Amino acid sequence: MAAVARLSLNQATIKRATVVEAVEGCVRHGIESIGLWREPVADHGLERTAKLVADAGLRVSSLCRGGLLTALDNRAALDDNRRAIDEASALRTDTLVMVVGGVAGDKDLIGARQRVADAIAELSGYAAEAGVTLALEPMHPVFCADRGVLSTLAQALDIAEKHESVGVVVDALHVWWDPDVDAQIARAGALIASYQVCDWLTPVPADVLLGRGYPGDGSIDLDRLTRQVAATGYARDVEVEIFNADIWAADFDDVIEEVARRYHSIVEPAL
Repeated sequence: MAAVARLSLNQATIKRATVVEAVEGCVRHGIESIGLWREPVADHGLERTAKLVADAGLRVSSLCRGGLLTALDNRAALDDNRRAIDEASALRTDTLVMVVGGVAGDKDLIGARQRVADAIAELSGYAAEAGVTLALEPMHPVFCADRGVLSTLAQALDIAEKHESVGVVVDALHVWWDPDVDAQIARAGALIASYQVCDWLTPVPADVLLGRGYPGDGSIDLDRLTRQVAATGYARDVEVEIFNADIWAADFDDVIEEVARRYHSIVEPAL
């Protein structure tokens, strides 16, 4: 099969696949890039995964995830993020996706956001030495309590602009609703370290996290959003990242084939 230019299969889209199965699936379908997650990488072994990906000729578009920096005492999280930076470097990716964490037990949202900012300030130098960008991922406000206290691209950029080796993730699911998203994408410019696509499905499932669908199946105007990102000069890989129980239960090859088809028809024309 011909190569699928700039498409990256985020490993979460075929969550039940091993690293080996994910890499082999990309190769079979002509996908040249993969977004990896730390847990399955650890299961396979960091060095073995790095060799597997390199031998397959794949790029690693990103490693997920660092972050979880909002605890009242986040010293353990800082140590884990340094390990994540080292892992990203070993996998030869320059992008560590940062899911910053939700509100801590004290329910102090402002304080949680400040702890994120302080932690990024502390980690940015270490990341720069490793050649890794800390890619802050703003998350839809529905996830503010448990996953991400940075709810807008503007909030992520307010931190990223202050430090070396810090950028942002533009994830369609998390930013499409924002009335200021066009201006903030333009503001982000070269700070966009990763662009991730999927679609927002309704009715929303009981577990909101699993409400993602294939591009074209939901409410997001991906053509418009992709053109906004492309207008900044973004020329990196585009990850398709889908959390969906039915898609996870499907045959890996069928899912990868559909991902490539949707990318060709919906995303690629706007790049």
